[in-house]
Amino acid sequence: MPYEFLEDIAIADIAFQARGDNLEELFKAAGDATINAMIDNLEAIELKENRTFSLENDALDLLLFNFLQEFVYYKDSEQLLLRAQQVEIEERNAQYYLTAVTRGEMLDRDRHEERVDVKAVTLHRFQLEKTPDGWTAMVILDI
Repeated sequence: MPYEFLEDIAIADIAFQARGDNLEELFKAAGDATINAMIDNLEAIELKENRTFSLENDALDLLLFNFLQEFVYYKDSEQLLLRAQQVEIEERNAQYYLTAVTRGEMLDRDRHEERVDVKAVTLHRFQLEKTPDGWTAMVILDI
């Protein structure tokens, strides 16, 4: 699994560390971790609905932050549980541009084993880092 939940980081919130060989893999893993904090059985999400969104930011870590906030937004506004299928990140003129293709379905309380209601991604201890093995991020979710 390209992410792990961290028990000793946040008392009343959920923390995870995600990793990927490249930025696109890291973003997808962090997106899955965010949804997996909401439901226990990530694999139960059927890929019925499509949502594509684009983001831009001059800071790569804030691009990840905004990307993860999109998953919380769709869960809150449309009751959609989404998984990133494709993530493209491009840097132009000191600005980062992201396009994400996501798929998923509406929350089904009969099939999706709910864990917690994630209210937001926090900036507390938020970290994105390039390592010799790729990329890692530490994220704390407000529940």
